[in-house]
Amino acid sequence: MPGIDECLLDAMRLPGARGAGVVDWISGLALGTIGESPNGDHEATAAEAAELARMAAEHRAFAATTQVPVPDVAGGRAGRGHHVGQVDQLLPVEDVIVTNRDSYHIIRFVRTTFDSSVFMHLWLDRDEGNLALARIRIGEIAERLVL
Repeated sequence: MPGIDECLLDAMRLPGARGAGVVDWISGLALGTIGESPNGDHEATAAEAAELARMAAEHRAFAATTQVPVPDVAGGRAGRGHHVGQVDQLLPVEDVIVTNRDSYHIIRFVRTTFDSSVFMHLWLDRDEGNLALARIRIGEIAERLVL
């Protein structure tokens, strides 16, 4: 399973990729970067992207909800497979996409077994990049990332 450097190299192979980073969204620290930075400073870009990631990750308005069945644990009529109701469960944000006149920014959250406080940030040239393809591929890269 690939580490940070290999995943960043994979991200830079995407058409139109200008720069990428792996960032801890709680501290705003870049764990690894490659390519260019939108403002010329990878650390500042990481901190600014982390602010946006924190906003999306911490506010319920951006989380999806789904109904999850609740099994009957009281021992009533329900046997295996019987449910007594539904409860809403918040699903975490998968990614954040920011578009501007000349580029796309994709922030893809990386799920980990511990605190899941890491995201990948991909900066794409708008004329050369393919947003749909990049979103799919960055998701695949994030799933393989080993921290």
